[in-house]
Amino acid sequence: MKIGILGTGNIGTTLVTTLSLAGHDVKVANSRGPETIDTGMLRHGARAVTSAEAVKDVDVVIMSTPLGAIPGIAPMIAALPDHVVVIDTSNYYPARDGTIDAIEGGTAESVWVAGQLGRPIAKAWNAITSASFAEKGVPAGAAGRIAIPVAADGDRERDVALRLVDDTGLDAVYSGTLADSWRQQPGAPCYCTDLSRDEMPKALAAAERKRLPRRRDLAIEAIMERVGDSTTNPDSDYAVRLTRALFM
Repeated sequence: MKIGILGTGNIGTTLVTTLSLAGHDVKVANSRGPETIDTGMLRHGARAVTSAEAVKDVDVVIMSTPLGAIPGIAPMIAALPDHVVVIDTSNYYPARDGTIDAIEGGTAESVWVAGQLGRPIAKAWNAITSASFAEKGVPAGAAGRIAIPVAADGDRERDVALRLVDDTGLDAVYSGTLADSWRQQPGAPCYCTDLSRDEMPKALAAAERKRLPRRRDLAIEAIMERVGDSTTNPDSDYAVRLTRALFM
């Protein structure tokens, strides 16, 4: 597939390397320009381009940006042809993204994103730590393979996202519609807890919507106490121990 990736943070970097290694034609862009993109992530054939070039003549666009950045890129995404599948990896963190009244009022994050873009999306790769994603992907069928949830309303968005998740070394579990994707938001039992395919359905069913924001904020407080700020990511073992203790 021809894939454009917007964002070169930790999740975006692993998406670039794994999807290009899997044989996809990958272009990547960030908000600072192609000359700022680390050439290490291009070692399997991906190309650094501008944002406008990243979304041109592609089958899939993956948005790997903070949720608060989405309104700024929404016009570009909304103008894409209907056949392009859009996948969002973002999560809502008010301290970073600012308060979004609709989400605070109960709108699922991915429903809000789809509304900003004015088009269908899938939600994937949001419920794994960047460290686990970078370090723990393995081929299909390997023992201990981590599963992540994928939400979508449409069959095409669902099927493309499921396939691409598999190509990045993870098992993909369809979690339901965008309206139900709150079950994979920060604070939920499946969020960054490194579960298997067999464990994922039970974790999705166990999510308690009203408890998610407080659990999310407790995790951030614990990480900040450990690493000193909200931008440094802890190692995968600590992060998973923490999220399992707080979310499950």
